[in-house]
Amino acid sequence: MKLSDFDFDLPDSLIATRPVHPRPSARLLFAKGQEPLQDLQVYDLPNLLQPGDRMILNNTKVLPARLFGTRARQTAQGLVTAKVEVTLLEPMDNAGLWRALAKPLRKIKPGEVVEFGAGLRARVEAVADGEAHFRFDLQGDAFEDALGQAGTMPLPPYIAAKRPADAQDNEDYQTVFAREPGAVAAPTASLHFDDALLQSLRDKGVDFTEVTLHVGAGTFLPVKVDDVTTHRMHAERGEVTAAAAAEINQTRARGGRIIAVGTTALRLIETAAAPDGTMHPWQGDTDIFIYPGYDFRVTDGLMTNFHLPKSTLLMLVSALLGADRIRQIYDHAVAREYRFFSYGDASLLLP
Repeated sequence: MKLSDFDFDLPDSLIATRPVHPRPSARLLFAKGQEPLQDLQVYDLPNLLQPGDRMILNNTKVLPARLFGTRARQTAQGLVTAKVEVTLLEPMDNAGLWRALAKPLRKIKPGEVVEFGAGLRARVEAVADGEAHFRFDLQGDAFEDALGQAGTMPLPPYIAAKRPADAQDNEDYQTVFAREPGAVAAPTASLHFDDALLQSLRDKGVDFTEVTLHVGAGTFLPVKVDDVTTHRMHAERGEVTAAAAAEINQTRARGGRIIAVGTTALRLIETAAAPDGTMHPWQGDTDIFIYPGYDFRVTDGLMTNFHLPKSTLLMLVSALLGADRIRQIYDHAVAREYRFFSYGDASLLLP
């Protein structure tokens, strides 16, 4: 299975840099088995799902994890300052220590302090392997409040290359059901929901279960091996509570379908499921890699955006519907000028 098997031509003009408003007005490409593809809108979801279906939502909350700070260094010539851009990756403990990327990395050394504004500052604990470890002097709610003032949303590289993050992204790049802080990238399929659509689905008889997977910056890392089966996934922290596991098991016992909203929710429930599909409470790091040949344990369908060429997420949807079918779907999406990636349009994939 070669990396080139998952390549396709994507015009740059189809990469969305802003979402549509209102959220459910985004386009939705509906693919069910080998039936003809349907070009719809996200607000059509209640007509596509059945009473008793259960949608799995990732309730992670994106942190404004991109920070711009100043480092001061005492030299023989006096006090020298330097500007440093920091992108938080993940916490390393419960006492304010974070893995992060820093640009330019050569401007900081262990022991130095970087000031970010809004009362937020951090000491450099280590610099190695292209990363830095920062110990912040605020924790808990105080840290989150200061980060909200000093930080900006960590937009994906393909958006950040076209424009800087702004105040509108603080709303656009967060789901309406975000509750658990910890992500540095959004579960983007979930960005299409608003409160009115959620209520319409409930009125239809669709149930919801929330799980938590803190999406990491590794979700944007390219696959660098030609034999994709040798690729090693980044790990992300997640949790399926006992209540969430029980809800999924009850739905399956009643014959309802489990529809994951986003690849992050799918990867998490597949991690937590036993081989027979029984869900168990689960907490930890998952590095599950789903590619064609994978035997899905609990997932019956997936709502997801359109993904990067040669990406692990394209491999995941190819595992769900088959590589040939996904090629048809993506050819259709390009020809019909669907908007791609994080702020783009959606698809509902039912094998």
